Amino acid sequence: KQERILHLNGPDQGAGSVSINTLVVEFAVLDWRKTLEFYTDLLGFVPLYDRPDEGFVFLKLGDAQIMIYQANLERNLVTDNAPLQPPLGRGVNLQIQVASIRTLVNALTQAQIPLVLEPEKRQYRVRDEHIFVRQFAVADPDGYLLRFSERIGS
Repeated sequence: KQERILHLNGPDQGAGSVSINTLVVEFAVLDWRKTLEFYTDLLGFVPLYDRPDEGFVFLKLGDAQIMIYQANLERNLVTDNAPLQPPLGRGVNLQIQVASIRTLVNALTQAQIPLVLEPEKRQYRVRDEHIFVRQFAVADPDGYLLRFSERIGS
């Protein structure tokens, strides 16, 4: 899928051309190319830039942004402190708001990717208001738990 990635060192790309959120999750992964395919082909994330020599790519879906990088490829904060053992995502549950979960659920089902949480309708209290959502959860190839949610009313 390299042809879809904008290389940071390309002629028209510079660090200033990408808007980066104040908080961005960065996942250490065991096979960055496999993880990249999962996020782009099945979930619809778009690569904004990469550094293939580092096994790194910066991805976006709507306003959600994540970074993935190949663990143990070079010195880094995560693998220098503890060895990584799958599943890597224990204790992490990321909520990603989308317009509709239907397309994502269909793509994952067709690819025979098991869902951790089947699609459900839920009500949550936010201060004095109750919001209603449809949501589901899936684990990425490294075990990071992604909970996709669409708001359906309040």
